[in-house]
Amino acid sequence: MEYETLASEYLDYGRNKFLELSKKKPLPDGEVFLNLSKGYYTPEGERRYQKGIGFPNDEKFVKELIDKLKEISGD
Repeated sequence: MEYETLASEYLDYGRNKFLELSKKKPLPDGEVFLNLSKGYYTPEGERRYQKGIGFPNDEKFVKELIDKLKEISGD
């Protein structure tokens, strides 16, 4: 399946790891969804992806996800 990436942001952590947060749409026609992918940088600086998870592009769900992250992080 092919996807169109509508937006993406990267968050680096650790020595050579990153999270990619993106908004994607399956082609040719599909429901927009949000994706969180984990990866690492090669010695040449290229991104390599390991795992990912998609979830609905739903404002209520995203707010609840953010609230739960804040709860478990101690903020």
